[in-house]
Amino acid sequence: MISIPIKQKNNLPNPLKLEETVQGKIIGIGRSSVFVDLGIQGTGIIYGKEFYEAKSELENLKKGDKVFAKIVDLENENGYIELSLSKANKEIIWGELHQKKTSKKTVKIKILGANKGGLLAEYKRVAGFLPASQLSLSHYSELQKGEQKDILRELQKFIGKEMEVKISELMPQQEKIILSEKAKELENIEKLLINYKVGDIVEGKISKIVNFGAFLRFSLPQQPAKEKTKTKDEDKKEEKIQEIEGLIHISEFDWQLIEDPNQVLKSGQTVKAKIIKLNEGRVFLSLKALKKDPWEDIEKKYKKQDIVKGKVVKLNAFGSLIQIPTKIQALCHISEFGTKKKMEEKLKIGKNYDFQILSMEPKEHKMLLKMKL
Repeated sequence: MISIPIKQKNNLPNPLKLEETVQGKIIGIGRSSVFVDLGIQGTGIIYGKEFYEAKSELENLKKGDKVFAKIVDLENENGYIELSLSKANKEIIWGELHQKKTSKKTVKIKILGANKGGLLAEYKRVAGFLPASQLSLSHYSELQKGEQKDILRELQKFIGKEMEVKISELMPQQEKIILSEKAKELENIEKLLINYKVGDIVEGKISKIVNFGAFLRFSLPQQPAKEKTKTKDEDKKEEKIQEIEGLIHISEFDWQLIEDPNQVLKSGQTVKAKIIKLNEGRVFLSLKALKKDPWEDIEKKYKKQDIVKGKVVKLNAFGSLIQIPTKIQALCHISEFGTKKKMEEKLKIGKNYDFQILSMEPKEHKMLLKMKL
């Protein structure tokens, strides 16, 4: 924080301290020094190393201008209070950065460089880093289209461009700040998501398919027409279609096991999905929530000790996943075989076998089987 000297009740100023930041008025500018009037406390001087460190800042100042400076010596051999303009400015800038971060205000930056991890920038002479993962969804999606080896080349396309970002982390010891373009976008999305709640059904197009699921892009619901009390430009801004992107995790594709999202969905395909979770500007969707739950009324069809025919759909360290006729997927535990090797000898993926039901927990979507010998 900046401390400005105040007068005590006896009209004497508080004694100055080293590293204190004071305000004064420039009363003289020499070739290698600047004199600052500190009022009743004396005259300050910026010279030597401190003059050259602040040379670019001093070039824009003139006599009569007020400046903040930090005290580096209470009295030198000539009786002046030695000051540092650069140290005070650095303190002011970090104070401003802290305020920007706390208030979640955006700042404008210019991209100066790039590396494989992200983009390099600067804000008021403080180095900034924008990780690739903190780019806006649209920028990050474009980045992900290329191969991993091409990411640096894609990031270099941002050099020279201006961006509006938020400060996500302050690192004063390293004199660096971490920036986020996505944070601003997520805040806007959170405002848009006021229109939705868990359980709502949305319709949109598959925008991207990844190994863990797919992204669905959908538009805001149309709002009822309002009385025309706004300008044409404001109306056009409201009428502009705003879209949100939600994730359909592969586990939410179907009640059955899905291992390849591309077998179920195609990019550009129009689908309906149910919102199952809203969290910090992120939307989680489900396709299977719109399908009939095969576990409903399962107790009317099966009971403990029943013999059922099932198809082996997967073998893993826990056992074998078995699909029975009603599309229920049950587990035949590895303990029924002894070892994974013995299980693989007895069961083959895609083949049908007879199993006996050991237990059922419909609410938990669990059924345990054992192989009928």
